[in-house]
Amino acid sequence: VQLQASGGGLVQAGGSLRLSCAASGRAFSGYGMGWFRQAPGKEREFVGGTKWSGGSTYYSDSVKGRFTISRDNTKNLVYLQMNSLKPEDTAVYYCVTGSSHPLIQSTLVRYWGQGTQVTVSS
Repeated sequence: VQLQASGGGLVQAGGSLRLSCAASGRAFSGYGMGWFRQAPGKEREFVGGTKWSGGSTYYSDSVKGRFTISRDNTKNLVYLQMNSLKPEDTAVYYCVTGSSHPLIQSTLVRYWGQGTQVTVSS
């Protein structure tokens, strides 16, 4: 399984970015998928998650109302739209997938992408 994340970069506070994740290597129907992030000196934390086949989407309290997960099942793509970005959103963002849903805890994650850096300047 490969998860290729892209779309990170440098943005000013209040701006927006959209991350993309291309998944390949197996059939993901029934799998959970989502995004984690890790800021310098901190542990990886859950950002949001849903199922490849659809259903409820979950977000951490810190991003709820600002971030949105969407997917294109025909292309095995998942997106993380990030609006109203804050300096505390600065982190490496990881696309993840696994057989559980929601993937709230990192121990439930089966596959990790390589990460993409998001930096929000104040």
